[in-house]
Amino acid sequence: MLGYRNTAVAAAIEAGRAILDIYHSGDFDVMVKGDDSPLTRADVAAHEVIVRHLIPTGIPVLSEEGRNIPFEERKAWRELWVVDPIDGTKEFIKRNGEFTVNIALIRDGRPVLGVIYVPVTGELYVGEDKQGAVKSVHSSGGEANVDSVLNGAVPIPMDKGDRPFTAVASRSHMSPETEAFVAELRKVHGEVALISKGSSLKLCMVAEGKADCYPRFAPTMEWDTAAGQAICMAAGFDVIDQNTGKTMQYNRKDLLNAWFLVQ
Repeated sequence: MLGYRNTAVAAAIEAGRAILDIYHSGDFDVMVKGDDSPLTRADVAAHEVIVRHLIPTGIPVLSEEGRNIPFEERKAWRELWVVDPIDGTKEFIKRNGEFTVNIALIRDGRPVLGVIYVPVTGELYVGEDKQGAVKSVHSSGGEANVDSVLNGAVPIPMDKGDRPFTAVASRSHMSPETEAFVAELRKVHGEVALISKGSSLKLCMVAEGKADCYPRFAPTMEWDTAAGQAICMAAGFDVIDQNTGKTMQYNRKDLLNAWFLVQ
């Protein structure tokens, strides 16, 4: 899977550069999609970069910006890439830096490779089935040498240190159910720290050891979670689908995720 990993890392970093060019220009050209979610020219530019990298693998791509592929076609795919060119477009528009590039490889419904890149900070998270998860930092300027970026990576999760039990939640989608879940955690753990983050950074915080759980009781799509789930699973955590009580599966007929818990 080494070749796929390097391809996905190169795609994510190059897409991040394209995103930052537009981010710093301030010219986002915001449109509203049919589901009332925003779309910017940065989403489109990043999508084009990623697809250009992934097409030579011969594995089909399911992306937020190419979401209308019929299930009758998809259901025969044993392998597929699941991509979100910008996860956290609302955060991108707010210019708070909490948006990511998400690329995942799915095999038989299971995320086996995940790459998440944070363009503003240069943080890169990579998780591979049976190979573990790592974090690296790449300067957003200039061409990326994938080998050198990954050679500087450190394994995750890291030592939690001396901190209270910590839950991470959405910055844009805090629900009453999430607040009730955190209240129950406080009954068990006493002090519970609650951190709000945008995009797939919430999954990365669990994988990295900065948070103990991420309850998500609000809508997400497969491309929002696939890469983060691969990284979390490689780091020794799980993403539990509330409907099944089991690890969340992908390339489903309905691409809308059930509520889930990362721990």
